[in-house]
Amino acid sequence: MKQIFNVLIVIITVAFTSCNSGDKSSKENDMSKMNADTTKNALVDTTHMTEVTPAFSNLDPKLTTSLNTIVNHYLHVKNALASDNGSEAASAAKGMEKVMSGLDKSLFAADQKKAYDDIEEDLKEHAEHIGKNGDNIKHQREHFSMMSEDVYDLVRAFGGGQALYHDHCPMYNRDNGGAMWLSETKEVKNPYFGSEMPRCGKVEEVIK
Repeated sequence: MKQIFNVLIVIITVAFTSCNSGDKSSKENDMSKMNADTTKNALVDTTHMTEVTPAFSNLDPKLTTSLNTIVNHYLHVKNALASDNGSEAASAAKGMEKVMSGLDKSLFAADQKKAYDDIEEDLKEHAEHIGKNGDNIKHQREHFSMMSEDVYDLVRAFGGGQALYHDHCPMYNRDNGGAMWLSETKEVKNPYFGSEMPRCGKVEEVIK
């Protein structure tokens, strides 16, 4: 009788251990899936968002119109890339080039002109590359990451006619700290990964 009792104890112990082991494995799998989903569809985080005011507020009205149009073309490029639409991004970039070519720099004050001149050449180059590569979205996104830094400097100097949110994606170009972009909305729509990881990123600043 005692021997039978001991056998039952062993069977119950083994069954209990196996059950717990299965639950633990299942929980670990669920946690891994949840972490992957969180990375892919990150919620908008504005906890540490700071507010920035542009450096120049006394621009000539004609310049303001031209600069705001440049920013609007940039936002069009951004939204096209977020939608995986290379041909639309190319069209918007060509529009940016056209506006920049017709901008009357004589309307700038000396310090304003210097701020613009520091940006102009690089910005035109990136717009040109994006405009000529409607069938190569990877190449467009490479130049968009650099274009975004130029437009960021432009908006920090002159504003953009609306509140603009400075977003950051840690996954694109992550060996160099990720990549940034500007958006007209708080909602994150990643232009570097499009439909692959549309919500990857966080809001760091608002410029207005």
